[in-house]
Amino acid sequence: MEKKIINPWTWQDARSYVQAVEVKHVESTLYVSGQTAIDEHGISSAENMRTQLEITLKNLEKVIQQAHFDLSNIVRLNIYTTDSEALFNNFDVFQAWISQHKIQQTSTVLEVPKLFETLQVEMEATVVK
Repeated sequence: MEKKIINPWTWQDARSYVQAVEVKHVESTLYVSGQTAIDEHGISSAENMRTQLEITLKNLEKVIQQAHFDLSNIVRLNIYTTDSEALFNNFDVFQAWISQHKIQQTSTVLEVPKLFETLQVEMEATVVK
């Protein structure tokens, strides 16, 4: 597989995403449903945004690794949140995770009026190998 990052500017670097990713010669593609801060028993977290982000990222990581894909090959990661301000106040959690796994992904952040039960953030990913 070949990945090529397209960034006509540099300002997106501070926001931990890229403008486009071209992928050639893909062996397989994994489309990951929105992952949230739900525990192994299906209980939704009622914790704050920071804790929900941490749990959501762990759940996303678990699904991707169980499918035998590398986190570094996430090419698209969309984020849905009920509270953009709280998300961006805790964005360092997301940025540290992206940096730790050397991910260069396209992203869209959308504020939505409601997620399931008490959830504040949801992430869906596309991963290649």
